[in-house]
Amino acid sequence: MKKKLSILVCMLVFVLGLSACSGQKETAEYNQEALAQVSDFLISNFSQMTEEQFEAFHSTSEYALNYTLMNTGVPLESDAFLAAMDAWQAAIKECGTYADHGDYSMEVKSDGAILKANASFENRDAVMEFAFDEESKLESLTVSAEYTTGEILTKAGLNTVLGMGTVFVMLIFMAWLISLMKYIPVIAEKFSGKKKEEPSEAAPVVVEETEIADETDDLELVAVITAAIAAAEGTSSDGFVVRSIKKRRKPGKWNA
Repeated sequence: MKKKLSILVCMLVFVLGLSACSGQKETAEYNQEALAQVSDFLISNFSQMTEEQFEAFHSTSEYALNYTLMNTGVPLESDAFLAAMDAWQAAIKECGTYADHGDYSMEVKSDGAILKANASFENRDAVMEFAFDEESKLESLTVSAEYTTGEILTKAGLNTVLGMGTVFVMLIFMAWLISLMKYIPVIAEKFSGKKKEEPSEAAPVVVEETEIADETDDLELVAVITAAIAAAEGTSSDGFVVRSIKKRRKPGKWNA
């Protein structure tokens, strides 16, 4: 009984070991020298190409470009080649003309390998990274420019000033827009065609003139009567005093 049990345990351990071995993924082996040849091929061609040649490759059809790359014997596909070419052009604009590069160092990962090398350009140094897949085909090229501490701080300061300036400009613009909102009702009223009701003119106040008895005629009449009496009496009019003046009615007409 014990012998059968030990056999079953051994078989179980053997089966588990086989399943564990089959579950492990084998790490691909990469030939650093072959990958370096591909990298040198790209650097040699890119550094000698002109702008017209770069544009010519971009205008070439995918089939024609793949056929050309196949004839070179380099494991490259058209998409990866064009992407690497764009990265090289960007590096030239940022770092200047290519001068030289150092030895390669390879870093193996689970999904591929990366070949690195320090490169010298006209304006600044950079680090070139060539990424390859599990079949040792180029996937991408990355050129990272190296900046000094002063350049990094200057760039950070410029970014800060630019960001703050943009914020202040937007705040000023928003304040200006808010200040224009007071004109919106006036503009809306003009477009609606409604005119403001003009205040009606106040009706002129008619002032009834009260007839004031003109006493001038009475005074003149008194003066005339006084002068007539004084002439009739042969005396001066200084001693005469007129107490009142009464108008005499005319006698009415009687009918028989």
